[in-house]
Amino acid sequence: MASNAREILEQFTLQAEGFAATPGMRDPDALDRMLAVAAASAADVVLDVACGPGIVAAAYARVVRQAIGVDLTPAMLAQAARRQRELGLTNLAWVQADALCLPFADASFSIVNSRYALHHCPEPAAMLREMRRVCRPGGRVVVTDAAPAPEKAAAYNRAEKLRDPSHVRAYSLAGLTELFAAAGLPAPRAECYRMGGTIAELLLRSFPLPGDEPRLRELYRDSVPGDPLDMALSLDAGGAMRYGFPVAILAAPRPAA
Repeated sequence: MASNAREILEQFTLQAEGFAATPGMRDPDALDRMLAVAAASAADVVLDVACGPGIVAAAYARVVRQAIGVDLTPAMLAQAARRQRELGLTNLAWVQADALCLPFADASFSIVNSRYALHHCPEPAAMLREMRRVCRPGGRVVVTDAAPAPEKAAAYNRAEKLRDPSHVRAYSLAGLTELFAAAGLPAPRAECYRMGGTIAELLLRSFPLPGDEPRLRELYRDSVPGDPLDMALSLDAGGAMRYGFPVAILAAPRPAA
């Protein structure tokens, strides 16, 4: 198994329960915004790639004909199955699979989605090409991911690598658009917003390497003025540090040719 895949399995086995409970991940307004950009409807069959605890696939399943979530990490799929049972959704299924080798035929889905996964992939264009492969001509490839400003991306990535060793690289909006082009997709429609929360909550569901958390906390404190990390770090009235990750939702149709 490649080292990045091992890191993903290790990190997201640890993170599965906390990730599933994170308010920012479950935010209904953010989920509704994603479904609107995807133009999801009752006719669609959806694949959610690197589905994690099933939050996104379950949101799609409330709207579309069928949804399937795939993930590399069994602990995440266990959380996803639990969520499905709690919600009573019957048009939803789960498959353990690598995002770079999806076990589906060409043109199987009308929407192929991935949220907060591309920055963990060492070959993001290859992941997008695989998503394009299983998308029907005229269907939509939809990606939601961190999108730091170009001049702040290097600092953002250094901080995120400290927080989560499985992090590889987050791209600016222009960089994400270039990845779509490299995967044979047209320029995507894009919407941007901030995913917020407290640093205390963020670190509770994070597992930095030994010794890295104090460095990370110092980096966050030093980044409140000027926002060099593009995380909109601030102190609220109660003294809690808050963040706002820069997020972009991108959607592009798979060309017919």
